[in-house]
Amino acid sequence: MDPARQQRTFACLAEKGFPFSRYDAELGYVHRDRDFKEGMDGSICSYRYERTGARRTIAHADKACRINTYGNSFTSCEQVSDGETWQEILAAHLGEPIRNFGTGAYSVYLAYLRMKREEKRTPAKYIIFNIFDDDHYSNLLCWQRFRFGVNRKSIAPPIPYVSVNPKAREMVEHPNSCPKAKALYELCDLDKAFRMFKDDYLLERYVVREQRRQQKEPRVPVNDFEDEELTRRALYASMRIVEKVEEFAAKEKRVVLYVLSYNPNTIRRRLNDGHRFDQSFVDYFDRRQLPYVDLLKAHADHYAKFAPGIEAYVKRYFIGHYNPLGNHFCAFALKDKLTNMLKPPPPAYRAARAGRK
Repeated sequence: MDPARQQRTFACLAEKGFPFSRYDAELGYVHRDRDFKEGMDGSICSYRYERTGARRTIAHADKACRINTYGNSFTSCEQVSDGETWQEILAAHLGEPIRNFGTGAYSVYLAYLRMKREEKRTPAKYIIFNIFDDDHYSNLLCWQRFRFGVNRKSIAPPIPYVSVNPKAREMVEHPNSCPKAKALYELCDLDKAFRMFKDDYLLERYVVREQRRQQKEPRVPVNDFEDEELTRRALYASMRIVEKVEEFAAKEKRVVLYVLSYNPNTIRRRLNDGHRFDQSFVDYFDRRQLPYVDLLKAHADHYAKFAPGIEAYVKRYFIGHYNPLGNHFCAFALKDKLTNMLKPPPPAYRAARAGRK
């Protein structure tokens, strides 16, 4: 056992280190209260969580809630404080609260698992299910350390994941490999960790890619988005997980609005040459006639109206994640579709739809 790794594991489980999250036996981790200097203009962002596990509700918190949101950091709204999230902006406008169960670095699969769990404890008729572009690849990730390494914020733990075979139309779900806290200590033993993960598909993909890069082979993918075979598997996994979300919604009588969100580099490329890596995923939503908001298209449409230049445009809304203005953009990009789904309409629109003055 590596003493340094043991100490880091103890700090994580005792919640005396790695303030980004705390251990969760089923999901690997969930967020916890923290303050990070990572906001706009070097500001300190405040993150607080309620007993339900949702991020603090501020707008109309005294009213009954019928909208829950799930997804990764673009749902949890990293790099802005509690009152600056797109959920709070939208809730203030609509006149009713919106819960935020987003968790940074969650995959589509993890968001689905959390949705199933939280809907038993804190149900809502309407669900906003946010899928970030990097989430597709994280579906296949069994240990976050393979992609994110280790830093002082997060211990990057093992998580539930899926393995897929698109040709055979197969998907297998795998639970968290450390379902008990003490199992994390097993990862401090390199031999045991090797035996646990030596056959992992994504790890092998990364190792082979690095070997090819060191051998200076041509056309080695520079990232996951450029890896065509990996992208095909990742998008297929997300399609199958959306099927599971739809099955859950039908069984539990939920209404789901999907939101597709994107990192700044994906938006830059779309604005520059019209490319999108996930066209097959968007086509899937269209074939299934599922309600969704495509924020890549929304940004492209918006950019075309005043075109300040790509870098100036992206900087306007992002500091890595959405800045406060970016969260405002997100809120109003999905406002119309959400409002049309809600029955009865939200308080801000009831009088207008009833024809009152």
